[in-house]
Amino acid sequence: MNRKIIITDDGSSSIFVEKLGEHYHSHFGAKQESEFIFINSALKQIDKAEINIIEFGFGTGLNALLSMEYAVQKNIRIKYKSIEKYPVSEKEYMELNFSNKENNSNFIKLHSSKWEQWITIMPCFRLYKTEIDFRHFEKEIEEYDIVFFDAFAPDVQPHLWTKEIFANIYNSMKNGGIFITYTVKGDVRRLLKSVGFNVEKIPGPPGKREITRAWKL
Repeated sequence: MNRKIIITDDGSSSIFVEKLGEHYHSHFGAKQESEFIFINSALKQIDKAEINIIEFGFGTGLNALLSMEYAVQKNIRIKYKSIEKYPVSEKEYMELNFSNKENNSNFIKLHSSKWEQWITIMPCFRLYKTEIDFRHFEKEIEEYDIVFFDAFAPDVQPHLWTKEIFANIYNSMKNGGIFITYTVKGDVRRLLKSVGFNVEKIPGPPGKREITRAWKL
C-alpha cells in the first residue's frame, strides 16, 4: 500500500493510505485519540496486576507504546498480542514522532522485535506480533482482558467487521473483559450484541462524538 506520514492537529504523526483514503488515526490528533479510546476508556477500566491485551491492527505501534507507558506508570504487567497484515517499514516507523529520548529505544524495539514469538520489551511489557489477516485469528478460550479493535473503517474493509470474527474474539475474552473500538456504526453494534456482548456508546475524543465499548459479562 502506498502510505505517507502526516502530522495531525495535536502535533503527533499518523499515516495516510492513499488507495483507501484512510488515516491510521484521527486527523484531529493521533496521540490524543489513542489515549482517549484505548487507554482511558479501556485499559484504565481494568484493575489487575497483570493484564492481557489483544490488538487488531498494530499499525504505527502507538497503542502498544501508550500501553507500555501505562504499565510503567502503574507498576503492572501487560502481555500484549497484536495482529497486523501490513507492517510498516523501518523507514516509516523511524519518521513517527510518538516517542521522546526516554522511550525512543523501546518504541523502536516494538517495531524491530521479531514476529511470531513473545519478546520482552521491558520487564513489565511483553509483546507478541503476528502477521496475519484478522480472518485467520483463531479463538483462544478466555485469554484476554481487553481487545483493541483498530481496523480501518467498516465501510472501507467490511470483511474485517464480521460476526465470525467478533464471535472468535468474544470466546477469547475473559469474563468482565472489554472490547473497544472507535466506530458506533449500527451494523457493528448489532453484530457485537448478536455474539453476546453488552454494548454501550460512550463519549469520544475530539472530533468524534461517540465510540463503542462492549463488555463480556
